[in-house]
Amino acid sequence: MGAIRIFAVILIVAGVLGLVYGGFSYTEKDTAAKLGPIELKVEQTKRVNVPVWAGVAAIAVGGLVLLGAGRK
Repeated sequence: MGAIRIFAVILIVAGVLGLVYGGFSYTEKDTAAKLGPIELKVEQTKRVNVPVWAGVAAIAVGGLVLLGAGRK
C-alpha cells in the first residue's frame, strides 16, 4: 500500500471520527500561583469541536485521493 493510499485512508477515518464524535477534548494543566514551596495548580478541560462540513470534506477528499491513486 503506497503512502498516498495510507494518507487517503487516514483522511477518511478522521472524517468519520469527526462526524461520529463531533470533536475532542483535552486537559490543560497550569500553575495559578506560587508562594515559596506552595503551588496552586489548575486543571482545565477544553473541547475542540469539529464542524460537520470538515468531516464531510475529509471523507470526500480521502475518497477522491483513494480513487485517483487506484487509477495509476
